Amino acid sequence: MTETHLEYDAKGMPFRRLGPSGLRVPVFSLGGWLTLGGTVKGDPVKDIMKVAFDHGINMFDTAEVYAEGNSEREMGRVIRELNLRRTDLIITTKLFWGRRNSPNGTGLSRKHIIEGTKASLERLGLDYVDVIFAHRPDNSVPIEETVRAFNFVINQGWAFYWATSEWSAREIEEAYHIADKFGLIPPIAEQCKHHMFHRERAEAEYAPLYRKYQIGTTVFSALASGLLTGKYNHGIPPGSRFDNHQSFFKDVIESLNEEEGLSKIAKVRALSEFAEKELGCSVAQLALAWVAVNPNTSTVILGASRPEQVLENLKALEVIPKLTPSVLEKIEGILGNKPASLPTFGRPPLDAYGRQ
Repeated sequence: MTETHLEYDAKGMPFRRLGPSGLRVPVFSLGGWLTLGGTVKGDPVKDIMKVAFDHGINMFDTAEVYAEGNSEREMGRVIRELNLRRTDLIITTKLFWGRRNSPNGTGLSRKHIIEGTKASLERLGLDYVDVIFAHRPDNSVPIEETVRAFNFVINQGWAFYWATSEWSAREIEEAYHIADKFGLIPPIAEQCKHHMFHRERAEAEYAPLYRKYQIGTTVFSALASGLLTGKYNHGIPPGSRFDNHQSFFKDVIESLNEEEGLSKIAKVRALSEFAEKELGCSVAQLALAWVAVNPNTSTVILGASRPEQVLENLKALEVIPKLTPSVLEKIEGILGNKPASLPTFGRPPLDAYGRQ
């Protein structure tokens, strides 16, 4: 991530290029998973999106499956009610699970990609999205068919770019190979889980892809579904994400009382103390800044159920410059889980913003 990839808008939000593309995205964006259109409906959605936009977040991420399509509907409604200019926004959505329980209503076939894209645009009330993601890999469909279908979607003007989400490095490499062989458009980014306790794929497995194709990541779950906020250090508080979605997070909740879960809680407590004493911030703000300084991170997708959460999370921007190499090394000492093989970039050391 060179200095030319980092720009600032009038609100002070830093922007980076999304992978090798010319699209500039904010370092922090807002996602709708579980919240917007799900646990949060109506005017509160507008309040959250307005606060985000007013503070430099102009990228909003959703998916056809989020809240059974209602996340797309709510986002589209808010965009219209706030009278936001489409050219000022970056809207991304994802396809895979579909909205109909039928043999061709899911997956990454040409049929579902084309029909699913049109259905998402209808729910959003938009003519196009900026990036459309393949929400998961589909081993039942030839990757060539998938790449050709996304190429068609882009050529129709329904999306400007396409990308992957939770694909393996091998699958992404195959998509690039197909695109190169047939002169098609390759993916520009990968939407992956990346946080202090989940590092192998984002930091090690994808390393060759960063070097070879310069793909970027749009990171979700940077706070480990709330674990890295410290709110679960003493149990599961009422109204929390784990409390509201107990069946979805059943395995995670059960693990909190096992050795691995207890070890993570102990590390969160140590990180909380370090964040407060050494950096003057919360552990959540530290965790967000830690993911953001990775030079392969294009944007970190925030989740919020209240406007105040957006503002608290955006304070991570103040923490990013504080994450010097020595501070990052201290954090590694607490985590003790650095992947064995990290990316090598073949260029001078990067500063906290990923600049040379």
